[in-house]
Parts: sequence; C-alpha cells; structure tokens
Amino acid sequence: MTAVSSPLESAALDALRQLPDPLTGQDWVSSRRVRRLSVSNGRAELDIALGYPARSQWPAFTSLIEAALRQVEGIREVAVNWSTDIVAHQAMRGQALLPGVKNLVAVASGKGGVGKSTTAVNLALALAAEGARVGMLDADIYGPSQPLMLGLSGKPDSPDGKTITPPINHGLQTMSIGLLIDGQAPAIWRGPMATQAFDQMLRLSNWGAPGEPLDYLIVDMPPGTGDIHLSLSQRAPITAAVIVTTPQDIALLDAKKGLQMFEKVSVPVLGIVENMATYCCPNCGHEAHIFGQDGGKRLAETCSVPLLGSMPLDLGIREQADSGRPTLVAEPDGKVSGLYKAMARLMAAGLSKLPKDYSGKLPGVSVAPSEGPSAGQPG
Repeated sequence: MTAVSSPLESAALDALRQLPDPLTGQDWVSSRRVRRLSVSNGRAELDIALGYPARSQWPAFTSLIEAALRQVEGIREVAVNWSTDIVAHQAMRGQALLPGVKNLVAVASGKGGVGKSTTAVNLALALAAEGARVGMLDADIYGPSQPLMLGLSGKPDSPDGKTITPPINHGLQTMSIGLLIDGQAPAIWRGPMATQAFDQMLRLSNWGAPGEPLDYLIVDMPPGTGDIHLSLSQRAPITAAVIVTTPQDIALLDAKKGLQMFEKVSVPVLGIVENMATYCCPNCGHEAHIFGQDGGKRLAETCSVPLLGSMPLDLGIREQADSGRPTLVAEPDGKVSGLYKAMARLMAAGLSKLPKDYSGKLPGVSVAPSEGPSAGQPG
C-alpha cells in the first residue's frame, strides 16, 4: 500500500487496525490486504484484496468497514473495492509446487463411508462459487467416484500424447482413474502400481490454463492410513489437509489416525468436517443425533484444530451427488450449500495464514569457473 498523505487517512487506517477480518482474525491493514486508501471531501475509498475467496461476504464485510470508518470524524461516505488475491503457499518439506497449481489441499478420512468424496467435491464447488479457480483430483484408485458425482464420462484429451487435459464440468477441472479405465472394471493393482497411477495423474495433467493457474487443487484421498495412503501423502506437494469424520466413536478413532498421519509428514491440518451430525425428520421436524453428538467438536478440541462445520444427514446430498449434480450445483442458494460455502471460506482463510511459497522468486544459483590453478598444477 502507498503511504498515506493526510491525518484523516492515518486516522482511517488506525480505525481499520482495530477491525479484525471475521475469518482470519487479522486486521486488513497489518495483514497488508488494504492496497489503497484515500479520503477526499468526506469520502473514503479503499481497495482490499483478500487472500481467500469470499465473494458472497463482500457486502457484509463492507458494512463492517463502513461502520468503523464512519466513527472517524470527517468521513461521511465509504466505498470499498474488493478483489481476491490467492497466492501459493509452501508445500510440505519444501517440495516443488505443481505447474499450474498454487495450493494442493487433501481431503481425507481414516475410514470409508463417512462422506469424504461428497464433502471434497462440494468444498471444491464452494470455493469456485466464492471466486477461486479450482480443480479436483480423485486419488481413490480403487474406488473412484468423482466422475459419477461430476457427471463426467469418456477419456480425456491428450494434446501431445504425453500429457492429459483434465475435462471440465460445473466449472471444475477434474482428473480421475475412472476416466482412464472402464468404469465398471475393478482396478486390481498392487500398491506400487496404484501409487504410480496417482503420480502420473498428478504430474502429467495440464492443470489450470496459460497464465491462470488453479488457486486450489482439491485431492479426494483414498480412505485409510496404510502404505498407499502414506505414499500418496509423501509424493504429492500437499499444502494442507482437511479431515472428514462422522460423530460416532469408531469413525473418530480412525479420523484421529488420519490427522496424526498428516502431522507426521508435516502437513498442516486446516480443520475437521463432521458429516451426518443430525437427522431432521421431514414429516415431523424432530431432530435426532443418530450417530452420536458433538464427536467432531471433541476431536477438534483434542487435536487443537478448528471444526470447520457440521453437516446434516440429508437425503438430498446423496441424491444430488449420485445424479452428477452435487448440492452446490443442484441448489446453489440452498441451506446446505450455504453450510458448504461457510466451511470452504473457513478452510481457505486458514490456508491463507500459512507460510507463503517463495521458491519461484529466488534467484537461480550458477557456479562460476574457478580462476585458480588448474588441476595438476601447483598452487
């Protein structure tokens, strides 16, 4: 941000420093999100670039800023210009980032049957709805489900016979082994073969577009914490992870194992999603906790990570995913879509506070020839 030029502008910045971002907890001035501020004839105008997608929240954020700046004597009118500036963040253990991808987020669970894949695709669609460029990688080699959920079929294009161009539907670039093999045939492969197939889909896919890399590549991880799962976690330059669970004790035990696995490979966990938290009877409206209550909340507290949200046991979520039109597509303005968007914003806001990746900005290292005596000659 350019330097302020008047006491009134300094007072406006001081007022903004007392106003935290509702999702990151950081004020927009200290976190360098205010890119420009000017005050003229009682009108304050500022540009703010958020580090996470939250287009639906811009009006609410504007109201907060207006309320704060109108407390400054001399400011009667406020105009805020919002934008989104998502940058690349460090991958674990300093791995090089993927070409065309800024941030790679793994969505995982310790066991199957907890709604991980449905959560992954709706989180991806929610990020896109909030203004991000998003891709989906289906890493479940043995049980790929993303082609069905996203209504995709047919083999993807290969422009050069070496790389793959992931197809796009509902605004998401998507790659899955289900697009490369017969969808009805099982993948009867040993661990190394499955790991190699994942690695090729990850690295040989043409992610993003020229000059427009993906802000997020969401990876729908396979269930479990075994050898294949660990190999995938170590091979992919993962920025962060999200854990999906249900409230019952057996699911929480496995979810905790999944979370601890990411900790062991130095991948930050952005939070926990609790699926099937409540069931609301469509006839009488009675709400029941079929699989237990507050299990995800307790796990989040125990592991010191955020609870991103709790999702209901809703027939519509399952039906929409099975039809190839997930909830964010079928009912973009519905209540359940609102829950997914809220979780996606919290996830992305948490990621925005992680260390940034500066590898692309570091100067190259070159070795100059020695000017001393050549080999075999006395010094």
